[in-house]
Amino acid sequence: MFNRAFVALLASAGILLAAPGLRAQDNDYQPGPDSKYNAAVPHGAVTKHTFLAGPKSAFPGTVRDYWVYIPKQYDGQKPAALMLFQDGGGYIGTNGAWRVPIVFDNLIARGEMPMTIGVFANPGVLPSVHGTNALPRFNRSLEYDGLGDDYARFVTDELLPDVIAQTGVLLTPDPNLRAIGGSSSGAIAAFTVAWERPDQFRRVFSTIGTYVGLRGGNSYPILVRKFEPRPLRVFLQDGYNDQNIYGGNWWIANQDMFSALAWAGYEVKKEWGTGGHDSKQGGAILPDALRWLWKDWAAGVKAGNNPASPVGQVLIPGEEWQLLGQGYKLPGGLCANGKGEVFFADYKQNRAYRIGPDGAVSTLRNETSGAQSLAITPEGALVATQPDQRRIVLYTGQDAEKFIANGTGAKDLVVANNGLTYFTDPMNHAVRMLDRKGKVTELDTEIEFPSGLCLSPDQSLLLVSDLVGQLVYSFQIQADGSLAYRQRYFHLHLTDDPRGSGADGMCVDTQGRLYVASAVGVQFCDQAGRVNGILSKPEPSAWATDVCFGGKNLDELYLTAGDKVWRRKTKARGVLPFLEPVTPPAPRL
Repeated sequence: MFNRAFVALLASAGILLAAPGLRAQDNDYQPGPDSKYNAAVPHGAVTKHTFLAGPKSAFPGTVRDYWVYIPKQYDGQKPAALMLFQDGGGYIGTNGAWRVPIVFDNLIARGEMPMTIGVFANPGVLPSVHGTNALPRFNRSLEYDGLGDDYARFVTDELLPDVIAQTGVLLTPDPNLRAIGGSSSGAIAAFTVAWERPDQFRRVFSTIGTYVGLRGGNSYPILVRKFEPRPLRVFLQDGYNDQNIYGGNWWIANQDMFSALAWAGYEVKKEWGTGGHDSKQGGAILPDALRWLWKDWAAGVKAGNNPASPVGQVLIPGEEWQLLGQGYKLPGGLCANGKGEVFFADYKQNRAYRIGPDGAVSTLRNETSGAQSLAITPEGALVATQPDQRRIVLYTGQDAEKFIANGTGAKDLVVANNGLTYFTDPMNHAVRMLDRKGKVTELDTEIEFPSGLCLSPDQSLLLVSDLVGQLVYSFQIQADGSLAYRQRYFHLHLTDDPRGSGADGMCVDTQGRLYVASAVGVQFCDQAGRVNGILSKPEPSAWATDVCFGGKNLDELYLTAGDKVWRRKTKARGVLPFLEPVTPPAPRL
């Protein structure tokens, strides 16, 4: 039999005791003095409320109770910090494992956390309309275990406004002064809200978190490694006797989360123990966890960085997306010339724009007849697709359009150094080629919704995105310009959404990396077809339509998303298709 000290040492080191006979459990965790009532400190008040979701809610028709803790020190004159707990009813008691109101009283009184309003929300239930002979629909797993922004939108757009309406409290909008927490499925829900909306929450308290395969939570350790780091501070707790069932092993999953967060450069702290799937250790360490989460709260939480990661090799620390223009109807069709200028079309407004090297946006053409995609020819001219007119045209300043191909249904296009033009016709599932004589040749009709396309740096391959699929296709370009050996090649990450990847515009850099504007952000892949990193969209809800490299050194990444155009300086350098081909280094396989 192992003694307790030795078992605790193994647990603190993160060592998994695999053999059943070695999984000794010491679960005698006791609340400390900070979790006990102290008559000498001011005591906050807890009130109970009910929220009924309307028909347009993220979770329509559901009913849930929630509780609000208001510290005694709160006078209603200025906004207070916020901490939101999932499965809220379990946290508000003064004699249970958590005793959050008591812990808040003690830590706020000593200045070890800011004056904080606590919100404790239960998951929603859809009541039965069939009386006692039918069960309600229980939304806990749907709301908590699922990835995506549904629950985050519910919290920010529905629940918190109701808290304000029912209590009159002032909640700070500063995400640095907002924390969120939970246990088990409530823990992954808390992480998801902060992950999706770091503009709302930046401090996460997670105990026995369900980062396993119930509704896709097992993907988080990989996503954490691939996405550019977000400004989050995360506290994790688990015990090696946690659940090991059909969805996965909680103990291993939490270790994987910690490893991923630490590798990606996040500010993360772990407390491993010997317990099971319960709140004993989590409740006992809550005061210390809150002290760590709220430390130096005035300084705020900063995004981490791992310079050795693929994201770290592309992004420059401190260089964020810079807004260049907004108010467009449907911008896209980005392309760049050799002078550092970038061009884009506004399909809905029938205009084309020029972005100078200084970032200034000016109107290039006041009438484009519904141009959607632009490209530069080897001669320096600008060509455009006009899907509604089913044609490809040539633009020279404000002169009249020159029709170079009719009846095409073209959406996106790219012009190679040899003058051949490739374009997609998604309504007909087609990829086609336009030669210098104006002849159009159909090359492929096997992609569900061919959308964006680009050439590999050496122009030996044509890459085509599928807006509704998960994979980007690769074709080998033959000597006559035709395509062969179609392969579903680049494997993209998906949102928790049945509409597919949303993969659209694409570009490449000198290292052979492919950048894809998609629903989750700008995914970049190595030459072997693997997503190495994901750059976050400037606005989470905006649809990213196109991406290209531009600027004097081709090291600025331009992005159209929603009604805006952005750019970001990077360590990478782009390749322009109308220039001489560039041979990238061979990939690591």
